[in-house]
Amino acid sequence: MSEPLIVKKMEGPVAVLQLNRPHVLNALNLALMDELVEQLKQLQADQDVRCIILTGNHKAFAAGADIDEMAGVSLAEMKMRNQFMLWDLIPRFTKPLIAAVQGYALGGGCELAMSCDLIIASEKAVFGQPEINLGAMPGAGGAQRLVKAMGKARAMAYLLTGRSFTAQEAYECGLVTKVVPDELVLEEAKKLALEIAHKAPVAATLIKEAVYKALDTPTQVGMDFERNAFYMCFGTEDCREGMKAFQEKRKPSFKGR
Repeated sequence: MSEPLIVKKMEGPVAVLQLNRPHVLNALNLALMDELVEQLKQLQADQDVRCIILTGNHKAFAAGADIDEMAGVSLAEMKMRNQFMLWDLIPRFTKPLIAAVQGYALGGGCELAMSCDLIIASEKAVFGQPEINLGAMPGAGGAQRLVKAMGKARAMAYLLTGRSFTAQEAYECGLVTKVVPDELVLEEAKKLALEIAHKAPVAATLIKEAVYKALDTPTQVGMDFERNAFYMCFGTEDCREGMKAFQEKRKPSFKGR
């Protein structure tokens, strides 16, 4: 029996999804991405899950796309394959998603980490978009997200040279949430996930949407969305519970309603 491509572990309200192709440094093939999206769909429907961690192993979060699967594919075949349809589903996942990155996060691996909401990175982690070295370019958001995180000049340099960058450099430009010692990456990600998991789930989803509106739309469009989302909070039981708990000087008990 073959090993699963994604190993899932549940820790209370937190789900940990581990990419599991260690023999190829977790190279992202279509089967793995399909399984990842399927797992996320199941977790989306599970009301007991409040936050998800996506990780690899100590050698690699994911060292890139599976080149063997793409080599020799024609333009028409690549277009018909429409492999990025799977990638497009990940940012639409409404629950907070944390990437815990050790080792290499290159090419598709870097794009996958950047598609998460937060990144906890090992001080030894290595990021990059080296597609130009293969005569190609990023196709799953690498150029878009690097520019938004770093600005045009730095992103252009990394994309045009294919050079990698360190976790500290990623942190300094706002791409990474926190850099920690290698052995503490998953522990730190779980700590953050648990903290988020105990917050109001509906508010967390609306905050995610508001943040991405800020990145993807003009300021006034984002402001209009944020204001309406703020009003929506007052239609939830969690908002009433949170304010009542504040008045009664106790911890709130959020239900996601």
